[in-house]
Amino acid sequence: MSDWEFLHEMRERGYSQDEIADAASSGAAPWEWENLSTEWINSELEDQPKYDSNSIEHNQPCKSRDGFPFSMLEHTEIFYDLVDSAARHFENTGRYLQIWGELGEIYAEIRYGLRRHGTHKAGSDGTIEGKLVEVKTISPEKTNDSVLVKRQGNFEQLLIVRISSNFEFQAKLFDRSELSGSSGKFLRGNLKDGKSNA
Repeated sequence: MSDWEFLHEMRERGYSQDEIADAASSGAAPWEWENLSTEWINSELEDQPKYDSNSIEHNQPCKSRDGFPFSMLEHTEIFYDLVDSAARHFENTGRYLQIWGELGEIYAEIRYGLRRHGTHKAGSDGTIEGKLVEVKTISPEKTNDSVLVKRQGNFEQLLIVRISSNFEFQAKLFDRSELSGSSGKFLRGNLKDGKSNA
């Protein structure tokens, strides 16, 4: 069993996305936390030197784990910084930064628990609760709420993320069977085909 398989087990046991994110950031399953008493932790730390956050040096840079962010808190802060920078760039220039796909996928990681594949994997962007998911982002420059996805894509669900001109996010997760287009190379999803669950 790998160090991170407990995250899948947590999904199977019915833990929420927030609880799974907390466990991912700590590197331990909740049932492991319950076995650690405060007394034991204090006894283990008793003879250890004390550091503040500024005195710690990393031996090697932090790396993501198979597409999963090293720190969800840091990832969320980066997301807000990117959205703020994109909004400021638009206010300053009247032009949008073309980072919609990345913003949509980061939003999916934070809001839906998307676990992205490594780079250049065709057919889907990652998984949500063990299902292969394709993420499509609709930018403020587009006037309709429809997206096309290749029928040959290897995905079980489609997540449509809509970013408004005010940089507000709305999204809906569809099962592949809910998409329209019985023939041809593409399937069509429409954000307005049902209530948003953003």
